[in-house]
Parts: sequence; C-alpha cells; structure tokens
Amino acid sequence: MPLYEHVMISRQDLSNAQAESLIEHFSTVLKDNGGSVVDTEYWGIKTMAYKINKNRKGHYAFLRSDAPSDAVHEMERLMRLHDDVMRVLTIKVDAHEDGPSAQMQKREERGERRERRQ
Repeated sequence: MPLYEHVMISRQDLSNAQAESLIEHFSTVLKDNGGSVVDTEYWGIKTMAYKINKNRKGHYAFLRSDAPSDAVHEMERLMRLHDDVMRVLTIKVDAHEDGPSAQMQKREERGERRERRQ
C-alpha cells in the first residue's frame, strides 16, 4: 500500500484533548477503510503566517499512514466537512523516516543547514 504523511490544522479554541480526539477520529476512519496509522504526533498550538477563518493560531497534528488511496480520499473528505478542521495537507512518500519529525526534534538534533548562496 502507498505511504502518506498528513498535516492537519484545527481551530485554536479547541482544548488539547479535543484536538487529540480529532487525531484519533481520523485515524479510525483510515483503519475502517483498510489502512493503518503508523505514527501520530501532536505538535501543539502554533502561530500561522496568515489568518485562516479569522484564526491566527491553530492546533497542528501530523499522521503517518499506510493506506489505500480510497481510504485517504475518504479521510480528506471528512476533514473538509468537519467544522473544527481548517486545513489539511497530504503527501505521498516513498518511505517513512524513523524517529520524530523535524518539527518535534530539538534544534541541536537537526542536521546542519546548507550554506546560503551569495
């Protein structure tokens, strides 16, 4: 089955428990349609670069899944219909990286940046 990574932004006025229950809800949607969730991460409340639906901040969540495309389409459809979800990004990847995502790593653990062009 194809591998996917999903990033979801939900409204800022939700509690942490409600935001994490959204992650569980959409994970079960994938599982019910024949997929599996490899890993989930709750990134917390982050400030966005621009307002979305009059919100400056949002709860960010990250999911790694191994699911057929029909399951992913169904999950995205339900996310778009859900009032608490503001944005969703799904990417098809060749392989999942081991360990935490770059967002969850400490600055010292990340690799060195490339040099800037001059």
